[in-house]
Amino acid sequence: MYKAPQRPPPLPQVVLVEGSERLGGWIRSVRGPGGAVFELGPRGIRPAGALGARTLLMVSELGLDSEVLPVRGDHPAAQNRFLYVDGALHALPSGISGLLRPSPPFSRPLFWAGLRDLTTPQGKDTDETVHSFAERRLGPEVASLAMDSLCRGVFAGNSRELSVRSCFPSLFQAEQTHRSILLGLLLGAGRTSWPDSALIRQARAERWSQWSLRGGLEMLPQALNTHLTSREVTVLRGQPVCGLSLQAGRWKVSLGDSCLEADHVISALPASVLSKLLPAEAAPLARVLSTITAVSVAVVNLQYQGARLPVQGFGHLVPSSEDPGILGIVYDSVAFPEQDGSPPGLRVTVMLGGSWLQTLEARGCVLSQELFQQRAQEAAATQLGLKEPPSHCLVHLHRNCIPQYTLGHWKKLESATHFLATGRLPLTLAGASYEGVAVNDCIESGRKAAARVLGSERDS
Repeated sequence: MYKAPQRPPPLPQVVLVEGSERLGGWIRSVRGPGGAVFELGPRGIRPAGALGARTLLMVSELGLDSEVLPVRGDHPAAQNRFLYVDGALHALPSGISGLLRPSPPFSRPLFWAGLRDLTTPQGKDTDETVHSFAERRLGPEVASLAMDSLCRGVFAGNSRELSVRSCFPSLFQAEQTHRSILLGLLLGAGRTSWPDSALIRQARAERWSQWSLRGGLEMLPQALNTHLTSREVTVLRGQPVCGLSLQAGRWKVSLGDSCLEADHVISALPASVLSKLLPAEAAPLARVLSTITAVSVAVVNLQYQGARLPVQGFGHLVPSSEDPGILGIVYDSVAFPEQDGSPPGLRVTVMLGGSWLQTLEARGCVLSQELFQQRAQEAAATQLGLKEPPSHCLVHLHRNCIPQYTLGHWKKLESATHFLATGRLPLTLAGASYEGVAVNDCIESGRKAAARVLGSERDS
């Protein structure tokens, strides 16, 4: 007896609502003199791990393979990173030999920090600040110099407030599983399924440390927009959401003068912003989300003609004890000289934030472009010897751009997940506020959110 094949369920109608006039969020690339590319936000993506591989697969699916600019494993930007301590640049040690010999600014070879980790008992706490964790396992110098700087470089945050469990889950899990950071990282977390493509294989073979796109990372959201609209996804720009309400189990999404109705909402808004939009019946969730705060970062892009850097590498970080305002400087021209323009000029990006910026914000000080430009040029002159005025400068203050996963952040996520599950609220949370602030993390967060929603709809 003939049985007609079952038709797949129709795809749901998808509407993407964007508050600004452009897509991409904090990813923004602009052209300067001579075609130079300046990144106002993220400037490189790491290909490592399953998440990095999935992003590269998406790049291939969007037809961007030929635009990829890789930083291969033998490149100075992959091999060399620096700390600026006591008025000087210090190369971070790499390889076994680097761990065995003295490495200023550390008073002893980092071998001793590794030995301390191997002999330190496993911690008992369900969470711990990054500083406390690093001090306990690796010693006070590594905690106050290396981990302090890393927290400033990644989160623009304070290592004495940030959660190791949420900010650096691989380190936390290494101790939980193997009682040692080193053993955990060496033995790994088990088998993980990775996607496969020619670009992924190339990145592994050449040991890429990061990659960008020829016209800047904004090419990625632009290509995604083209792909989505070709699949009949409606994209609304310049439509900030003003409120959310539930009526008979469906969402009413208020957009100022108009509104949408939706069976399910995936929110990529910052948690604290979403908390102000939720209806009364979601008050417990709103209270939790309102406690996930974010910090601001000023990004100053500088270009110099005829200048040279004193060292070659990815860039350097600055611990809070050295300068509370300068987070670090990225040497853009070293990693991606293809974006220098013509005639080529040396490009660096100075990141400002930390307690210095938080204090200015709390006092209600005027945060002018002139203030940030002056501080950035002083840092470039003092730390890199770039004493001549830059030929081009861009200044942007990104307010509340990096969420802070403070101690106990995992409990907030558990509470939010429990409320959504028990209340059967047709809402899925995505974005940087929850489980990772890097580009790969945000892409994975969106992918998982879409898969959950589409999966649930197909099951029903």
